[in-house]
Amino acid sequence: MNLPRSTAAPARPALSSTQESPLARWLLIGLAGLFAAVFLLLPLANVFAQAFSAGLAAYRETLAERDTVAAIRLTLLVAAISVPLNVVFGVAASWAIAKFDFRGKAVLLTFIDLPFSVSPVVAGLMFVLLCGANGLLGRWLEAHGLAIIFAVPGMVLATMFVTFPFVARELIPIMQDQGREQEEAALTLGAGGWQTFWHVSLPSVKWGLFYGVILCNARAMGEYGAVSVVSSRIAGKTDTLPLRVEKLYNDFSHPAAPFAVATLLALLALVTLAVKTYLQWKSRREGA
Repeated sequence: MNLPRSTAAPARPALSSTQESPLARWLLIGLAGLFAAVFLLLPLANVFAQAFSAGLAAYRETLAERDTVAAIRLTLLVAAISVPLNVVFGVAASWAIAKFDFRGKAVLLTFIDLPFSVSPVVAGLMFVLLCGANGLLGRWLEAHGLAIIFAVPGMVLATMFVTFPFVARELIPIMQDQGREQEEAALTLGAGGWQTFWHVSLPSVKWGLFYGVILCNARAMGEYGAVSVVSSRIAGKTDTLPLRVEKLYNDFSHPAAPFAVATLLALLALVTLAVKTYLQWKSRREGA
């Protein structure tokens, strides 16, 4: 017995999002490349061009100035204090959030994201209202001879506030994707809590940790808004590199000087991008 043939047309395979026409692909690539060239590469190239516009000798002289050297040292000091503290907090917070269930987990996540939604200037103002001369803790700090605002400790606190989400936000999704099976197996085999952390949990997120550290360090060294509020901007004492760039820019006697100092921050950004790319490649290679 002959069955009637279906008159319906055969189903066509669904087109994937990447099966666009060559014209559409090249148009999108061209727009992305044009945007990157105009808004990223061109300003970056202009910074270096302006920095060397007065010659190599003037460039070296600007970077060798006493106030510029002091700004470099202070920037490195603030980053050297704030980044390790944020690493400790980020690792502890991400481990607790990803591996344990407890009350207040959602609140902790909200606090971690808070610096992303608060302006750095507002963050600096909060520390002024808390630790300033007329602030909540101002009289107690003054009575004990502790200078926080308009001093290095206040700059460190402001930098820590704006940078502490970076490490935690890199590690939380990685630890959540890994689950708890490895830690539970280690505990079952007799490992202690610290042994499980150092030999199981931490090695499995090392590339994400390195990535979070370099992002945190780059933001710490380039922070301007919060630091400018809590810093007295004393040349040679409480000027970081971003503050030094602003001062030199407002001083019209040496037009190339602010760009010379800005090249240090630009080089930091380029190094951060290179390290980020390397870590992503290394992570994919080990995961393959």
